Amino acid sequence: MDSYLVIAREADVEIEVRRSRFLTRLRRVEDEDDARAVIDTARRDHRTARHHCTAFVLGPAGAIARSNDDGEPPGTAGLPMLEALRGAEVSDVVAVVIRYFGGIKLGTGGLVRAYTDAVVAGLAAAGTVRRGRMQRGTVLVPVAEAGRVENELRGSGVAITGVDYGVDAAISVAVPAGTWDDLEARVAALTGGEGLAEPGAQDWVDLPGRAGRG
Repeated sequence: MDSYLVIAREADVEIEVRRSRFLTRLRRVEDEDDARAVIDTARRDHRTARHHCTAFVLGPAGAIARSNDDGEPPGTAGLPMLEALRGAEVSDVVAVVIRYFGGIKLGTGGLVRAYTDAVVAGLAAAGTVRRGRMQRGTVLVPVAEAGRVENELRGSGVAITGVDYGVDAAISVAVPAGTWDDLEARVAALTGGEGLAEPGAQDWVDLPGRAGRG
C-alpha cells in the first residue's frame, strides 16, 4: 500500500439525541499506546460521564482495530464507531464518544445510530488528508535562492517539511519513493547546478494539496 487516509486535524464535536449528550473526540495517533493515552485523557476530562466508548484503527492497511462499548449494550457503541471510521477509510485515528445520559433510553437501534452519527460528525469536522510512502531528504541551495527554489518545488508537488538556514539553506523535502532522481534533475535545473539533493530515509508523509473538506 502506497497511501492511505488520515484525519487532517483534531476534532471535538457534540450532538444531542433525546437529551443525551454525545461528545466526540477524534485524534490522530501513531500506535496503541498513543490511542490509549487519548482515551485515558478523555476519561479524566469527563469523569462524571456515564460512558466513554472508543474505537481506533491503526496502520496503512488498518490492520489494527479495537473498540469498546464501555457499559453500553454489546455492539451498540464501539462497533458502530469502528464501522464509521472504516467507512471513511481513515486510519491512525482514535475516536472517543463521551455520553452524558439524558434520562431517556434510546434502545439498541437508537444507540447504534447515535454513536454512528457522533463519529460521522467528528469526521466531518476533522476532514482528511492522504498520507503516502515518501523518500525524505534535504535540498541544499544558496540562501539567496532558497525562497525561489522552495516555491518552485512546492508548486511542482514536492512536500516541503521545513527550511533551516546556515551557510546554505537546507530545505527538507519528501517525494514519492522511486522519484529521487527526478528531484535531483529538477534541483540542478533550478539552480544551474549549484544545488544539491541529499536523499534520506523512506517514511510516511502527508501529501501536499490532498486535504479533504472539514
